Amino acid sequence: MRNITLALFALLLCSMFASCNQKEDAEMNKPVPPKAEKIEKKLTAHGQTRIDNYYWMNDRNDPKVIAYLEAENAYTDTVMKHTENFQEKLYDEIVGRIKQTDESVPYKKNGYWYYTRFEEGQEYPIHCRKKETLEAAEEVMLNVNVMAEGHEYFSVGGLNVSTNNELLAYGVDTVGRRKYTLYVKNLKTGQILDMSIPFTTGGSTWANDNQTLFYTKKDENTLRSNQIFKHRLGSKTEDVLIYEEEDDTFYTGIYKTKSQKFLVIWSGSTLTNDYRILEADNPEGDFKPFTTREAGLEYSIQHFEDKFYVITNWNATNFKLMETPDTKTAKENWEEVIPHRKEVFLEGVEVFKKHMVIEEREKGNTNLRVINQETKEEHYLDFGEEAYTAYTSVNLDFDSELLRFGYTSMTTPSSVYDYNMRTREKTLLKQQEVVGGYNPDEYETKRLYAPSRDGVQIPISLVYKKSLKKAEGNPTLLYGYGSYGATIDPGFSSVRLSLLDRGFVFAIAHIRGGQLLGREWYEDGKMFKKKNTFNDFIDCGEYLIDSKYAIKEELYARGGSAGGLLMGAVINQRPDLFKGVIAAVPFVDVMTTMLDESIPLTTGEYDEWGNPNELESYEYMLSYSPYDHVSAQEYPNLLVTTGLHDSQVQYWEPAKWVAKLREMKTGDNTILLETNMDAGHGGASGRFKQFKETALEYAFILDLAGVSE
Repeated sequence: MRNITLALFALLLCSMFASCNQKEDAEMNKPVPPKAEKIEKKLTAHGQTRIDNYYWMNDRNDPKVIAYLEAENAYTDTVMKHTENFQEKLYDEIVGRIKQTDESVPYKKNGYWYYTRFEEGQEYPIHCRKKETLEAAEEVMLNVNVMAEGHEYFSVGGLNVSTNNELLAYGVDTVGRRKYTLYVKNLKTGQILDMSIPFTTGGSTWANDNQTLFYTKKDENTLRSNQIFKHRLGSKTEDVLIYEEEDDTFYTGIYKTKSQKFLVIWSGSTLTNDYRILEADNPEGDFKPFTTREAGLEYSIQHFEDKFYVITNWNATNFKLMETPDTKTAKENWEEVIPHRKEVFLEGVEVFKKHMVIEEREKGNTNLRVINQETKEEHYLDFGEEAYTAYTSVNLDFDSELLRFGYTSMTTPSSVYDYNMRTREKTLLKQQEVVGGYNPDEYETKRLYAPSRDGVQIPISLVYKKSLKKAEGNPTLLYGYGSYGATIDPGFSSVRLSLLDRGFVFAIAHIRGGQLLGREWYEDGKMFKKKNTFNDFIDCGEYLIDSKYAIKEELYARGGSAGGLLMGAVINQRPDLFKGVIAAVPFVDVMTTMLDESIPLTTGEYDEWGNPNELESYEYMLSYSPYDHVSAQEYPNLLVTTGLHDSQVQYWEPAKWVAKLREMKTGDNTILLETNMDAGHGGASGRFKQFKETALEYAFILDLAGVSE
């Protein structure tokens, strides 16, 4: 008996040691993440000192920094290697739904029909036009595929044709820093003029003489658009600086009114607008102020016949519509057209000879309100869904009864319509085609309301495939942004079908800091109320679990840029709530960035986050800054993405954040950093290349959810 017992004991020991050895082998074979060097840097403000051990990453020209980022990429590749085939499948699936040979809906301007088309297998657009009729011969203005040859990144923007239809101005960025070089092409001869202007926004505006081109330059360091120049074609003299925005919290630019009568220089900060105008027939004249700049006065202007329409927050939290003669534009001459309404947020106006179309947001949706200018009779367009996106599109002709508008929802592909404002007939011009077929009836979209901890109802838009919806809930990806008053409206995505068709629910949390429910919704999620944004997102996640849309163990989150700040703050507060999080180009080192006025997007952001040079703002911002609050706790699985040339959120913010998270975190959850070494804030250029990044993100989430095909 004793011998049998000893034998069993020996067998048990062998089994235990074998098990231990297997575990040890597994641990030994597990990829080891890069360990960032720690070099103490003391940062002092208001008598308080913070220690930043990874401040040294703030130098994209340092070979040590590049080597670290490349090591992180190699680690990500190793960890995700088992999903390589899945990523390829996802990429092929996503790209396979896109109509390769495609064309935009043409619009007419000054005797030409303009459109953009894509050819099969090509990454970039071809910008074209036809004279007078769509049956005319095609003129290719720019074939970006040819232009992009030899470049890893290529972006063309700001296409602008002169009044005589002969010259095309456009900007080119080959890095992703959003610093465009301006060129001019003779559309008659096909020749590029012997001129190039660097460090511009890419946009420009022609005066009506077809010889004078106005453009905006950026500060080379901060990338703030701060100067307007005037260029005369063929002139041997230097371009003339006609306006410089001295207030470093403002940006500036220039455009021409739809009426073609006025050139407009705009200046704007988060909470203040300012305009200067000059008749476009007189480019040698002086721009005059539209009205006196006034802190907190927000407005936009549209010219029609002999007056300007003005949308403004002057004594109107949700904005109102006013008008003023174009010869007397000072604020004391403004007269009310549509008064302020507490429950309706006035977003925009489109003016026609006989009609006016108002974009107004009520209960979270944008309504299009058509007003007959002569009879004052009005009506609204009916869209028939509870959560959708509607907007006025390209409407360049004043003397028209047709309104062009766009429409989409989470189940309705992007659609372009012409609407006869007199007969009320609606004509579908184009709807996004999903190659391989798509049946909207197989999917369901809803608008829910989650109770927040302070009693406010937070809207959630979501979509799922009906046949895969389970009573106990589904894996769910919750998306959020919640800053700058930017509204994330619910729209269709053929890309997203790769999640929905694998049983995921996709949800958008319309948290405070956005503007879905009007201006107060924004005001309640910024500055000293910023934490409402984070709390709302957490409360939306918990509501989805309680309502059986999400499974508690399978809730995921995604946010980018300022939405990346949201991700960072949320996982510091509630690391247990999410199984996996994607933080794209995340703004996470709030304090260091906002105290550094030499880098992009600092001084112009004071009205959004606060000015940390003021103690009260400093302390509040420090109380939620994600990088400063990384602690010893078990964080969710995390995929962080960035671009080496990011002009909005510098790459070192996410890189430092990942290094600190790895240093501090407990548990075995994975943290990955993926840096696109050839791109900036918007990721890869090109129509298809960008979806390599999407496939990685989806594979990361689906792999965590146990989905491998």
